[in-house]
Amino acid sequence: MLRGNHAAKIDDKGRLKVPNAFRALIEEQHGSELFVTSLTGEYVRIYPMAVWLAMEEKLSRVPSTHPTRLKFLDRVNYFGQVAELDAQGRVLIHGRVRDSAGMTGEVDVLGQYDSLDVWNHER
Repeated sequence: MLRGNHAAKIDDKGRLKVPNAFRALIEEQHGSELFVTSLTGEYVRIYPMAVWLAMEEKLSRVPSTHPTRLKFLDRVNYFGQVAELDAQGRVLIHGRVRDSAGMTGEVDVLGQYDSLDVWNHER
């Protein structure tokens, strides 16, 4: 379970150094592949790929024309990109979501049970 919060930084290339406590749990339980997105554009949400695939499986059972499903998928896919933890524990926060959420410099990384939220430290 991902819980608590840690301060972190986004470097000049847009990479987040995932705090070691979160990184170890993610890699141990899910591997290094991630889905990086946002629901609102105000923050970044990072799902381990296995968690994201389980969500997609649940969504596949909802009718494809259901308005809530459509809105959710529109948002997460607008901001979403597949990413991977590199050997130094960094993940690229791609430009669209990084710009929308103001992700530069100091950030806060919050455990959200099975995903991580990243907030601009100034917000």
